[in-house]
Amino acid sequence: MPGFRRLLLARFSAQWGDGVFQAGLAGAVLFNPERAADALTIAGGFAALLLPYSVIGPFAGALLDRWDRRQVLVVANLLRVIGILASAAAVGFGVEGPGLFTLALLVIGISRFAGAGTSASLPHVVPRHSLVTANSVAVTLGALIAVVGGGCAIGLRAVFGEGNTGSAVTTTFAVAGSFAAAAVAAGFARGSLGPDRMNEPAEALIAVARGLADGGRAAARAPRVAAGFVALFAHRAAFAVSLLLTVLLMRYSFTDIGLLKAGLPGLGQVAALGGAGILLAGVLTPRLVARFGRTRVVVSALLLAAAAQAGLGLPFLLPTVLVASFLITSAGQVLKLCVDSAVQADIGDEARGRVFALYDTLFNVTMVAAVAVAATLSPLDGHSPGLLLAATGCYLIGIAGYLVAVRR
Repeated sequence: MPGFRRLLLARFSAQWGDGVFQAGLAGAVLFNPERAADALTIAGGFAALLLPYSVIGPFAGALLDRWDRRQVLVVANLLRVIGILASAAAVGFGVEGPGLFTLALLVIGISRFAGAGTSASLPHVVPRHSLVTANSVAVTLGALIAVVGGGCAIGLRAVFGEGNTGSAVTTTFAVAGSFAAAAVAAGFARGSLGPDRMNEPAEALIAVARGLADGGRAAARAPRVAAGFVALFAHRAAFAVSLLLTVLLMRYSFTDIGLLKAGLPGLGQVAALGGAGILLAGVLTPRLVARFGRTRVVVSALLLAAAAQAGLGLPFLLPTVLVASFLITSAGQVLKLCVDSAVQADIGDEARGRVFALYDTLFNVTMVAAVAVAATLSPLDGHSPGLLLAATGCYLIGIAGYLVAVRR
């Protein structure tokens, strides 16, 4: 399937660049000796990066069901180059707060728009019966490529330095991924990635304004999609709490234990173990779904995440946190693969872009809200058993909600 391979290459190039950009920016803001960061600063960063795109996401989804998706991928990646260069310049000049977060928002927003377009295009390059497997390959390897990009950024920081100038140079390298993605996407024929037809009003502004409602109605009419959203809501909320606490623990509490590192290298190890979990989930998910069915697999993934959260997170030890990151990320990837394949199989091409954009939006809002609440309650060193138990409870609530929704 040459079309599938080309779409993968475009996706992987963009995600490598995303990994470099996000790790470079995280290093610049969270682990830069020239800057300070606490729980509220981290939460503010999440809000600045995710919430604004979450507001426009549903409307962008309407455009994905209206515009040539091949053109979207080309133009979005070229626009991302401009955003990356502007963000790198801001880091180099020591810009902080809303100014830097706004530029980062531009890059992340374009990335998510292009990513939703890639997901919506997948059914045009693979047969329907291969969607689960193809989605597993695309999402799993794409996430691993992003981890590799993050690792490259950590290595580049070691070469160019951890201050503002070194962080700016590191962040600039992300443009290579965007240029490559644009070049690969340009190789598709016009119209080959859809949409094949359009069920929107002729007036573009009306179609865009209806994006949120249309995506919501399409998802609500598909029980497997709606149930999957409930499961992922629970995971996103719990994962956000874990992520905040892990960042605080790595910066303010943990110290190196032999090969196990604290600080930014420690977050790199968390990302590497998470990548291994993503790879395992990608290999196992199609087989598990085929053998046990989607419902049992989703419930089992939520139970695994809950057990890892409580059993391995609560000791607040570097080794157990690293193992927990592997298991929780594995479970989360299983959930994502199940939901992605449900959207691709159960939602018509004329609405798929809006549902994927809605999907992105709702989970960004959930993650930001959870981080914001956790930031107001967490101590600076990240030791908060109550927050971890609350996150565990989110998974259990998610199981109950999923079972109710899927049996609708």
